[in-house]
Amino acid sequence: MPSTESDALRDLMTRMSERTAANPEMGLPELRGILDELSTLAAEPTGVTYEEVDAGGRPALWCDPIGAARDRVVLYFHGGGFMANSVGSHRKVAAHLAKAAGIRALVLEFRLAPENPFPAQLDDAVAAYEWLLANGFEAGGIATAGDSAGGNLATSTALRLRDEGRPVPAAVVAMSPWYDLEATEGTLDTNEKTDAFLNRQLVQGLAAMFLGADGSAKDPLANPLHADLAGLPPVYLSAGGHEALLDNAERFAGLARAAGVDTTLEVSPGMQHVYPLMAGRAPEADRTLAAVATWLRPLLGLA
Repeated sequence: MPSTESDALRDLMTRMSERTAANPEMGLPELRGILDELSTLAAEPTGVTYEEVDAGGRPALWCDPIGAARDRVVLYFHGGGFMANSVGSHRKVAAHLAKAAGIRALVLEFRLAPENPFPAQLDDAVAAYEWLLANGFEAGGIATAGDSAGGNLATSTALRLRDEGRPVPAAVVAMSPWYDLEATEGTLDTNEKTDAFLNRQLVQGLAAMFLGADGSAKDPLANPLHADLAGLPPVYLSAGGHEALLDNAERFAGLARAAGVDTTLEVSPGMQHVYPLMAGRAPEADRTLAAVATWLRPLLGLA
């Protein structure tokens, strides 16, 4: 059974959904403000310092746990449908992950849609990865990670690097990833009544903003479910059992395994979309981040 602590995410998402449904003409600033309320869910991690930097031309934030390995890093991409959220909304979950793994995290402020449609976000992500390489990090000491749209970006960054013949990261972590820009039948339908926020109309609207006038929902670098996944590094996928995007992770896991990619899939029963945002406050979030950290360390060459 889900913990009582985990109810906080479902309750917040229910209120978010009610507010957006009550105002179908809601403007972008107000919608972004609602999504930023997700930042309140995680507890403040102790023993972590922060430093603002420019990473490949974009603002970014170092999350540096005390005693962390200096030469290992998780490059973290926030969720928010590619059109909302920020370093500020996701620094705590990234810091919790970094602290659990004993490494540093770099959280990227990539450009947002619809002002900057695809592939602006991917361009920023790859530039940040190259910035890490230029600053002495080796590809074998870098993992890409993210939640929701950020999970897509963590994956597509590795795909583009592979396609261009450049060193890929040592691992990819995608929590409640949003891959399916086509909003096909599946858990968008079967989990419609259990997901507190996401639905087909919202997903289709977000996809349209992300892709813009010229993007395709079948572009493999925008929708990795259409990509050739061979040659990707090991991938860790997590998803909530009650979320509408559950099958995004499940379908990707099947495709990745078929392509020979070392793939781990964790489904947490009864959980909502991006439940790790409750880090430090809900046991389900902490268990997943601990599992990811344990999985990451040997891939990054740490005991």
